[in-house]
Amino acid sequence: MPEGDTPMRGSAAPTSPGAWDARSEALLGAPALTPRTGAPLGPHTAEGPAEAPPSGIAPAPTDTPWPATPPGPDAPSDPAGPSGTAGNPGSAETPAALTPAAPLPGGVPATAAPAGTPAARPRRGTADPVKVLMHRHRELCARAVDPLEIAAGLEAQGFTDRTAARFRHRDVFSLAEELYARVPRGTEPPAPPTPPRGETDAWVLAVLTPGAAAALTGIGLALTHGPVRLAVGATGALLLTAALLLAVRRGPFRAPEGGTVPAARLWTGWLVAYAVCGDGLLTQVLSGGPDGAWDLTPGPVLALALAVAPAAWCARLFAHRARRRIADSRGLADFAAGTRPLLLGTVTLPLLALALLLGLTGFSSGALALGALLLLARLLTVHGFPETAAAALAAASATEALALTSVLAARVPVPGFDALAIPVRTLVDAWGPGAVPTLVCGAAALGLLAHATGSLARASAHATP
Repeated sequence: MPEGDTPMRGSAAPTSPGAWDARSEALLGAPALTPRTGAPLGPHTAEGPAEAPPSGIAPAPTDTPWPATPPGPDAPSDPAGPSGTAGNPGSAETPAALTPAAPLPGGVPATAAPAGTPAARPRRGTADPVKVLMHRHRELCARAVDPLEIAAGLEAQGFTDRTAARFRHRDVFSLAEELYARVPRGTEPPAPPTPPRGETDAWVLAVLTPGAAAALTGIGLALTHGPVRLAVGATGALLLTAALLLAVRRGPFRAPEGGTVPAARLWTGWLVAYAVCGDGLLTQVLSGGPDGAWDLTPGPVLALALAVAPAAWCARLFAHRARRRIADSRGLADFAAGTRPLLLGTVTLPLLALALLLGLTGFSSGALALGALLLLARLLTVHGFPETAAAALAAASATEALALTSVLAARVPVPGFDALAIPVRTLVDAWGPGAVPTLVCGAAALGLLAHATGSLARASAHATP
């Protein structure tokens, strides 16, 4: 044996001829006795190239204890025995590479990696993010009558097209379609029946009643005088109030259940009352009055009542076209871009009709601004934003009341209080008493319009109630 190749001594060393090969060396973890290429062969080394370690067996330290239980049928066998010595299975030390590998799921035995190969990380199953979202919003998906309602509900909770991309969808609509398709619907209640034709006729009649009540009241006021005229005016006011309540509870102006602010009726009543008698009262207050009865202007109210019908028709058209836009759009931005012009047309057409009616009954810029404010407030209320509408109506009512109060407060004999009436007096002297409701209602209407272009252009504002 050449120098430097010292054979292993002891019971672990193989004694049979040809047993000292590369396989035994790998199993025992001993220094390689197989010579390198070009080195002389030892007495126990077979001629020819060294045999590579078999796949699945890697060199391991010899201090790993042999398991107490015998190896299973899948354990690798070797002629030299598990310890490298034939007929010596009870050796105290054995390589860890012979320990049976844990079976994989399905009964397939695991195969160890070759020597020197880094351990592979376990593969994880592909996650299904849509399934997680489906369980999180299961109630919304189960009660939806179509994918459009799911898309509207997701958008109301802050979903955008960028959020949908995280769930491997190009937009919210395609994500809603998958959610709608994957949620089981075997136990859901049947869809509500289609409303009969008579209900459609009922809302048409309901939106015509304010104009009819106002026209009858106007005729009565024109034909009567004295106390009878006062009684006709009071009766007409009650009829008009009941007709307006009927019109907003039927058809396109009907708000969802619980989607109104009760105080909004009070602010609306104040604004309409100011349109009738506010200008005459302000004129008398500025001149030192009021002294007796002041002038009433029922013409603007008649035009506003007659304009309820075209406004309701435009609101219904806006709702139907917006729902159709949801079906045709392929993204939230696309839907918003197509809905904003539709909203502007819905506001413009009733205002043109109101301007025409005011030209017949007595034009008033304050009544035109009031009509725009009331229309926008009702649209926001119907589509789920009643608090914003009520806040705008309350602000306009408070400003009109402040204009009257500031003029009266200027009469208090306290130094500096006389300056309180200067803004209102300057405005009336320049533009007349009608400038106050025009400026107040116009500013409130512009604020609501700015809010509506963002709020009513969202798909969630047009979900099926």
